[in-house]
Amino acid sequence: MKGGFNYNMMGRLVSVTLTALVCTTILLWAWEKNPFADTLLLARERFPIPSIDFMEDSPKNSLKSMKTKGNVQGKDIEETNKIQNSGAAPIQGKDTPSATIDETKKIENSGVAPTDYALSPIMDEHNLNATSTDQPKVCNFAKGRWIADIRRPLYSGFHCKQWLSAMWACRPTQRPDFSFEGYRWKPDSCEMPEFERSSFLRRMQDKTIAFIGDSLGRQQFQSLMCMATGGEESLEVQNVGKEYGLVKRRGAIRPDGWAYRFPQTNTTILYYWSASLCDLVPLNSSNRTTDVAMHLDRPPAFMRQYLDRFDVLVLNTGHHWNRGKINGNQWVMYVDGKPNQDKRRARIDSAKKFTIHSVVRWLDSQLPSHPHLKTFFRTISPRHFFNGDWNTGGSCDNTTPLSGGSEVVQEGSSDVVIEAALRGTKTKILDITALSQLRDEGHISRYTIRGTAAVNDCLHWCLPGIPDTWNELLIAQI
Repeated sequence: MKGGFNYNMMGRLVSVTLTALVCTTILLWAWEKNPFADTLLLARERFPIPSIDFMEDSPKNSLKSMKTKGNVQGKDIEETNKIQNSGAAPIQGKDTPSATIDETKKIENSGVAPTDYALSPIMDEHNLNATSTDQPKVCNFAKGRWIADIRRPLYSGFHCKQWLSAMWACRPTQRPDFSFEGYRWKPDSCEMPEFERSSFLRRMQDKTIAFIGDSLGRQQFQSLMCMATGGEESLEVQNVGKEYGLVKRRGAIRPDGWAYRFPQTNTTILYYWSASLCDLVPLNSSNRTTDVAMHLDRPPAFMRQYLDRFDVLVLNTGHHWNRGKINGNQWVMYVDGKPNQDKRRARIDSAKKFTIHSVVRWLDSQLPSHPHLKTFFRTISPRHFFNGDWNTGGSCDNTTPLSGGSEVVQEGSSDVVIEAALRGTKTKILDITALSQLRDEGHISRYTIRGTAAVNDCLHWCLPGIPDTWNELLIAQI
């Protein structure tokens, strides 16, 4: 009996022990596999928290990276490298919720640098390459090369007499070579659509394109008129200059601008002369020889008056910012409605920068109430006077296209003043400086219709010519 009792007791102990082992095993297995049990862990045990130093450095690094030049893919690689080298513990792991990964992908594909690096995933090399190749490239239209194209020019220099000033039509002159007409601009990072005038007018249906600037702006305006009409006379195109006050005043050589409308699509293209982009107000309107107040901080009255009628606005300035032009036009610098007393601002380069920044800031303040308006600021058109200037025997006799090279490889603009003024604004840069610098053979030079010797014009361009490309770049970005 005693022996049987002992055996029974031993059997019970073994059973209890086995049961306990089995239950413990089941609990451990469930703890490891059950996602709900995982939620009982403290947050800091599941997600390592970055150090305070890393969090403080994040905004600084983000700002710096956003200023870095390059395409979107390059920025993403740089951002990822900064995170990997920061020493912060990675947040993405095998247990990261799928929703977080999806949100991260949305941020990456947007092309916007993350504002808080602590929320950015650490990607291995395979994932990094896959992400970067999926991202759209940002097109830099100013970076590319000139290539020969037998389909150029876009219109005839002989037939576009209705819109083209005789002084800029080089075909009727004694110029012997016109090979400069047979090239087009090809950006590196994107395709620029071929210009087709009927398609362009359909796109611009019920819209107004306005050019405001100096004589180079007028050349771009005349170029677009020739492009839109195919370089042919068109009786159906209406002169609507009166609607904008663009009429020739008594005693004036020409009106302050021109405006034409294509009735089939109700497309208006206009130009207004404002060489400095300042508001010019005669100090004594009854005296034709009076000085003129040049309001550096106020855009032209024409722009302020008709801005609500524009759908596309293209500005330019530059070559009238010299002491000879300012004194010759009797322009007196004004700021805040009073003669400028700031000697530093009175310097030509400072006054030009101040004016450009003032115009751009004013436009930016107007855009919220003009959501349909797209604004562009064209960079300066280069001069090509060699062995002197326009009044000291300078010339531009080269007729060989692209003798100085055919490609632009730089990322930023050669016009740093315009580039700086537009940074952080909604006005786009129409960057034509570097690509035009390669085309010194495209100027009017010394050739005239009469064939007589004349002062070399190495500032303005033959039409058809380089300004046609400016308009192709413009149309591609509208």
